[in-house]
Amino acid sequence: MMAQLDLPPIIEVSNLRVAFETDGGPVVGVKDVSFSIRPGETLCVVGESGSGKSVTSLSLMRLVEFGGGRITHGRLAFTRSNGEVIDLAQTDARTMQAIRGNEIGMIFQEPMTSLNPVFTIGRQLEDGLQKHKRLSSEAARARALELLRQVRIPEPERRLRQYPHELSGGMRQRVVIAIAMACEPRLLIADEPTTALDVTIQAEILALIDRLKRENGMAVLFITHDMAVVAQMADRVVVMHRGEVVEAGPVADIFAAPTKDYTRALLAAVPKLGEMRGKLAPERMRVIGMEPVVAISAVAAEPPAQPLLSVRHLSTRFPVRGSLLRRTVAKVHAVEDVSFSLAKGQTLSLVGESGCGKSTCGRSILRLVEAEAGEIELDGWDIRTLSVVDLRRARRDMQMVFQDPYASLNPYRRLIDQVAEPLQNFGIASGSEITDRVAALFDRVELPRNFLRRYPHELSGGQRQRVAIARALAPSPKLIVADESVSALDVSVQAQVLNLLMELQADLGISFLFISHDMAVVERVSHQVAVMYLGRVVEIGPRAAVFEDPRHPYTRSLLSAVPIADPSQRRPREDQNFRPLSSPIFPVGHSPAPSLYDEVTPGHLVLAEF
Repeated sequence: MMAQLDLPPIIEVSNLRVAFETDGGPVVGVKDVSFSIRPGETLCVVGESGSGKSVTSLSLMRLVEFGGGRITHGRLAFTRSNGEVIDLAQTDARTMQAIRGNEIGMIFQEPMTSLNPVFTIGRQLEDGLQKHKRLSSEAARARALELLRQVRIPEPERRLRQYPHELSGGMRQRVVIAIAMACEPRLLIADEPTTALDVTIQAEILALIDRLKRENGMAVLFITHDMAVVAQMADRVVVMHRGEVVEAGPVADIFAAPTKDYTRALLAAVPKLGEMRGKLAPERMRVIGMEPVVAISAVAAEPPAQPLLSVRHLSTRFPVRGSLLRRTVAKVHAVEDVSFSLAKGQTLSLVGESGCGKSTCGRSILRLVEAEAGEIELDGWDIRTLSVVDLRRARRDMQMVFQDPYASLNPYRRLIDQVAEPLQNFGIASGSEITDRVAALFDRVELPRNFLRRYPHELSGGQRQRVAIARALAPSPKLIVADESVSALDVSVQAQVLNLLMELQADLGISFLFISHDMAVVERVSHQVAVMYLGRVVEIGPRAAVFEDPRHPYTRSLLSAVPIADPSQRRPREDQNFRPLSSPIFPVGHSPAPSLYDEVTPGHLVLAEF
């Protein structure tokens, strides 16, 4: 359903200006931004990291004031459920409390920072329902259970009793989405809502938002850097750059005939599935305003004789505790009988749905979680048998870039100190040399040197992720496990960071275990690809073999769910058939069958039935 053009806008923003006070004086974050959204309409705001997208959304919730911002000019006219029109910029705190989470819902970009770590998932879902909808405890719990089912979380009854740290990044994001939609708000602000989700869950969540929009006449402000999602979701598009609107219009017009050079460059930088067909080596990503893409190196496509990392029959399981005595009643088979090897100077990508075991596999290799069985060998180190002292020495060779940059950075320490920490811990540098090295790392990841003295909260999500990557690069590791390391970045910054990683790989021979759900990015940067489902690798092989000749049904479903950056090829939501959810939980003592593979072509293995 398109917007109801005969109805007044639910939200009308006029000449919004937001300023931030800094040590160097006031900085304008948003300048003269105007737009409106009618019932049943989706307005997508796109732009690079730091363009003012999130500041605009936080201004509508009046949350920008808690981050040092101030609305200095403009009108935010919001039509409430009772028909009253109020200016959110001038509304008192008590009224805003009644509106937030009830009439305006918001899905935040970083789920771990928007969920309370000391309350269960059920408590956080039920509180808003009891406060705003006056539901009883039993009714609120039933509604919470229904919401978790809607966002496709497996075993929702058990999840209600869990805490945020017990869920994967994708599951946490789905919980945030459920909380935002719990009270069926008139306006839903979605700030990068599907960043942490794989393509299949993303398709389901987008279908859910679209259905609620059509059924309830909800207005949606959708903020994203994923142009393919924009093409599938938007009715109208606003393109922002450096705090200003550079172009706005219907989605078909923006994609078919953009009038501004910046919009054209933004669309050209979007990686598209299938662009690597017939190519042997990874290629640099397109960067806005820079040279065309070229292959990194034909030599990089030739595998060296000896692998840097060998994983054999790796299994990682977590206990499920129950009863009053907290006994182990079952086990989550997060990683089950996984084997692969990674050559020096190459990239192996792990892809699959949220909760399939990708992140747990990466953490198990670094012994951030302890595996239950299997062998891990890294450049002569037998990782699973190392003592604490030897493991600390080995960790100079293996570093990790985590999915959520805000959670992995210390909010109380300046960025220079956090990036310098590995240099100090491993005795790599001291004194003024540390400052020089950190400054050079900031140059590498395209961050200004005047950011060195800043704190994490003073940066955008994409800028924080670049700091995390700089910290991982500091000790010059041989292996980097990149867990959704570019999922929070817009297409331009994503391209710069991925190009940087590929250049470092070509120059220094660094190997990457690249964990991602972005199939177009995986196709662009990978030498080898492993597809995971319910803890097992179901298909593994050279990038071209997996993408151009997928054999396992799950691999095919992943590739078919990738959104297309073309509004004319928008898929009807009703035509999408979503698979039933499966559970990786088994009784104590359960012995799964071993993973047996058929080699369909040299190096291309497909899991046989088990």
